[in-house]
Parts: sequence; structure tokens; C-alpha cells
Amino acid sequence: MSRQTYEFTSESVSEGHPDKVSDRISDEIVDLYFRESIKDGMSPWDIRVAAETLTTTNKVVIAGETRGSDKITKDMIIELAREAIKDIGYEQEGFHWKHADIDVLLHAQSVDIAQGVDQGNGLHKEEGAGDQGIMFGYASSDVPDFLMPAPVHYSHRILERLAKARKHEGVSVLGPDAKSQVTVRYHNGRPVEATAIVLSTQHLDPNMDSKDVADLVKPYIHEVMPKGWITEKTIWHINPTGKFVIGGPDGDAGLTGRKIIVDTYGGMAPHGGGAFSGKDPTKVDRSAAYATRYLAKNLVAAGVAPWVEIQVSYAIGVATPTSIYVNVDDNNPIKGGQIEAVIRKVMDLTPRGIRNHLDLNKPIYAPSAAYGHFGRHPGPNGEFSWEKVDLVDEIKAALK
Repeated sequence: MSRQTYEFTSESVSEGHPDKVSDRISDEIVDLYFRESIKDGMSPWDIRVAAETLTTTNKVVIAGETRGSDKITKDMIIELAREAIKDIGYEQEGFHWKHADIDVLLHAQSVDIAQGVDQGNGLHKEEGAGDQGIMFGYASSDVPDFLMPAPVHYSHRILERLAKARKHEGVSVLGPDAKSQVTVRYHNGRPVEATAIVLSTQHLDPNMDSKDVADLVKPYIHEVMPKGWITEKTIWHINPTGKFVIGGPDGDAGLTGRKIIVDTYGGMAPHGGGAFSGKDPTKVDRSAAYATRYLAKNLVAAGVAPWVEIQVSYAIGVATPTSIYVNVDDNNPIKGGQIEAVIRKVMDLTPRGIRNHLDLNKPIYAPSAAYGHFGRHPGPNGEFSWEKVDLVDEIKAALK
């Protein structure tokens, strides 16, 4: 952003939003293929998954392409989908983990695609990108502990807090489906207050009205927002249509990959267009977006700039990126061209290099399906490895 004083809005959706139910099932399939294929003796470098999920009233359709252990069956995938739906919390007449009809239409990966990705095959002998495309990474100092834009960060945190209350603190009147939206005012380039907060959340008691829901959820929202950001001038819209009883895939069909702005930076940075969920890390839509976030976050953590935006591009079957571009504020003392040179020194951005550096060949993807792929804490089993800030010293050394 070049302006110093402005308002900016981002949204999030809960794990029970129909598109996020689809994302969760697709990512559970990626994890299943890594977990079971590695257990069966297959090299994790050879596993391939591109799983798409459609959810609607008591119906789930899973389609796509895979390569993995022959021991993975349709029944295993159906059971996995049911467990994901159960964990999210759907036991409703129109969408129930036990009763939903689930179709599995996965088939083998195209050999024409495989030859370009597999190392030693195709026109280029290195492992190539799984598709052409452009990917963006971004980080900012808005939220110091997470280095994320404030509007999308707090939109996520509101819905995470409500999910915790619903699933673990006995607030069972709330349903799984919800959307949030936070408008943040920036002054002198820094976020200072929330000028508007919008929340639509499913409720299972049909007698509740918008005021009842607002009285229930506002304390949780106050809990997660920074002190002083909510003022008497903050505009609230809680369930502005009135009732929200019918929700989830029964109220609106869901598809994998329809919430790409929610998954990334809430519109504060560009998006290349490719979705993440359901894809193994040979798909640079996912892995290169993770790599550019990782680099941007480390650059901001190293004090290179208060915000950094990175673009990379790839050609299918070709390992080396076709371009690397860095954008920082025009007044930043360290320019984009200098940072591009540093990036080339500190990380191998070939698909194999990314998978190796971030240790992506493992079942770590289901936790990323809701509440953003970025601005998360690295997990004990390698989840969110792209959120580590372990390149800071190397970046500082490269800039000397």
C-alpha cells in the first residue's frame, strides 16, 4: 500500500463453510496418500494427488488424479471424508457425517503430466513444475508475532475463537458455518482500529434472533481483537439477514479452492489464481506460494522492509522459475532488485528444492484447510514449516 491513511477490509470463513468442508476433505486425501504410501514403502517424492471435492445436501463427490499405494481404497477415502465432516461438527438433517452419500471418482494421474514432473523424464531431466503459473508471497509487520496483514489475521482469529467455544467450551447452540469480515483503519501506515466488524454465524436454535447471537458472540470477538481497537464508533453487523439456521453444504454447495483470498492475505497482496488444497507439493500453485510466503516473512523478520511482496513464475515440466520479482515500498532503503539477488542465494526455488527445504513430503496439510495457510504457528510434525523464521541470519549476511 502506498497510501498511509486508509481503511481496508478482509474476510474469513469457518471450517464449516461449505467451501472449507470441501478443502478439508481434499487435504485429508493428500495426507492419506502420503501417510499410507510411505508406510507401504513408496518414495514420498513419487506421490501425486490432485483431489477436488464437491459438497451439497447430504452429498459429497470427490474427483481428481492420484499416484500412490494400491492399498488405498475407496472405502478408506469414504471413511476419511466422514471423519472430517464429523470433526467439523455436521450432524444435521441436511448434512450429516454418517448419512451423507459419498462418491469417489479418483483415477491415475495423466502420463503426459507425469513425464514433465518426474525427475529423469520428459524434455527436461530435472523434476519440473507440475503446471505453469504465477505465485505470490507476502508479509507485513502489521501483526508482529505473525507478520500478516491485520484485517485477514483478525478475521481468522474471530472464527477460530468461536469454533473453540462451539467444539470445546459447550457453546453448542452455534453451528459450524460462519463468515467474518473486519475493516481496519490505518494511520501513518499502521493499523490502529477496527471501524467495522461483520459476522454471520449459523445457530441451531431457530428461536434466536440477531440480537441474541450478537450478545453471545461479542465477548469472544472482544477477546481476540487488540485492546482499544473496538470503540464506540465501531460498526457491528451480526447476522444481518436475521436467522441463519440452515447452513453448510445444505444451504450452499461447496467446492475445493473457492476461497483463495481467504487462504492467503485477504486481498492485501495479489494472488496468482491457483488454489492450494487437495494438491501435493509438486504443484507449484501450493509449494511455491508457501516458499514465497516463507521468504517474505523471513525478509520482514530480518528488518529488510516493513512489508515485502514476492512473485515467482513457472513453466510446466521446467524446474527453474521463469522469473522472480520483489516489490517493496518505493522509499525502502533496500530495493527490490537487491532483495531478488538475496533470494536466489538463500533458497533453491526449483520444485524439488522447495519440497526439500520446507520438508513438504509428509502428511501435514489438513490443518491448513481452514483459518488461513499463512500466519500460523509451525507444528510439531512439520505443519506450517513455511512459517518458520530460520533464514533471518542468512539474509542479513547476504545483504552485507
